[in-house]
Amino acid sequence: MISRLQGKILSRDAACVEVETSGGVVYEVEVPITVLQGLPSPGGSVELRTLQVVTENSIALYGFSNAHERLLFQRLLTATGVGAKLALAMMSTYSAERLARALVEKDSTALQQVSGIGKKKAEKIALDLADKVADLAIVTPVVDGVTGGAQDAVQALVNLGYSFSVADTAVRAVLEDGVPDSTEELVRRALSAT
Repeated sequence: MISRLQGKILSRDAACVEVETSGGVVYEVEVPITVLQGLPSPGGSVELRTLQVVTENSIALYGFSNAHERLLFQRLLTATGVGAKLALAMMSTYSAERLARALVEKDSTALQQVSGIGKKKAEKIALDLADKVADLAIVTPVVDGVTGGAQDAVQALVNLGYSFSVADTAVRAVLEDGVPDSTEELVRRALSAT
């Protein structure tokens, strides 16, 4: 299993990044929006904690900033009805700590903000995972507002009436060109992209 990936970013788009290792191997890694916003532009160096998910139809590599995020992703996959795509959407909607808190508190309203999760599914996921993620619901400090910027921008667009998927796609598109100086600027650019 590939557990860590270190190298140079060759390309990045709304859904994934390509990372070239020192040995010349290029990996395509899917990342949540919370990770994407913190990655450097193409040409920059990166180290990701990764998880390889193998299904009947595909093999995919998912990347995270730290072991804490990767562990939460692994635990999300243990819930009934949660596949890698839904787990990725959950981690794109909230930071790892906030998502874990929502699960521990069985906050189905927060979980319903994730595209593809309705009321019954939110309640079931929270019931399945509340005990499994309690140790991950620790609050870590936000450094210069970077961790929450993309999430806040997506939430602002949702509050303006856009669906989560449209808001998420617009914010990811803006982040492809680098991280703006402020959340407000990120929202402005995302609005012009929709």
